[in-house]
Amino acid sequence: MASIEHQMTEIYVVVDDFLKAQPEVANWRRSPNAQPALTDAEVITIGLMQGCLGVATLKQTYLLIAMNHRSAFPKLCSYKQWIARLHRLSPIIGRLLGAARAPSPWSLYVMDSKPIPVCLPIRHGRVRLLRDEGAYFGKTAKGWFFGFKLHALMTVDGQLMNAFLTPANWDDRQVALALGWAVHGGVVLADLGYVGQEIAHLLADEADLLLITPADAGEHRALVSTVRERIETLFSQLWNRFIDRVFSRSWLGLWNTLMLKMLNYALIHAGLLTSTQD
Repeated sequence: MASIEHQMTEIYVVVDDFLKAQPEVANWRRSPNAQPALTDAEVITIGLMQGCLGVATLKQTYLLIAMNHRSAFPKLCSYKQWIARLHRLSPIIGRLLGAARAPSPWSLYVMDSKPIPVCLPIRHGRVRLLRDEGAYFGKTAKGWFFGFKLHALMTVDGQLMNAFLTPANWDDRQVALALGWAVHGGVVLADLGYVGQEIAHLLADEADLLLITPADAGEHRALVSTVRERIETLFSQLWNRFIDRVFSRSWLGLWNTLMLKMLNYALIHAGLLTSTQD
């Protein structure tokens, strides 16, 4: 397994190279004199270290870096300043996530959603966390939850192509077309939550995607279900990055946290970072 210092260096090089290659993205501040001592690349690097350190929150990540690796960030600011900077860099993190998607030889995709609960079921009767920012009740095969849904589209070889975060009560079909616009046609496999002629025609007409669900597969239903298990592997790997443990107090904070975890996964999948499992 690579050392923490090695992984930190890998992450910094990837982020810094991206920002240097994209000056229109990096130079987002209006003032030409606005050059903070702690660079944007360093701010994002610390956030991405959560996946390497295996801790539940960004605050724990910051504290571990501050206590054990302060020499790597001599201009490290306070946690409050750092987290505010990190959230302001959300558009750049999104661009990084898009850049991590290498051209894929596959035109076969899998589409699914995953619940992101913001509290335990025992608190459903009094939960208020993120309610004003869209959190709501949704239901899965395992029961009710309160929070959001993460909708994802990926290739059959595991490359994340697109993702959206919506309130938990949104129908999966409401997001299907937006997910499909990230690719240039092909075949997409989905579960029974996407059944319907209307969404099938919409995906075919607007995104050039042929939608196949278990209801459409006939005698090949078992094969479709087997291929769909790949997206469960993606969600499992994201879960291992603590994607189910929500400590954010705002929608932006939650989405930024999820993007960092998806970016960590995408960079490892692209071979740009060493897997923490190696």
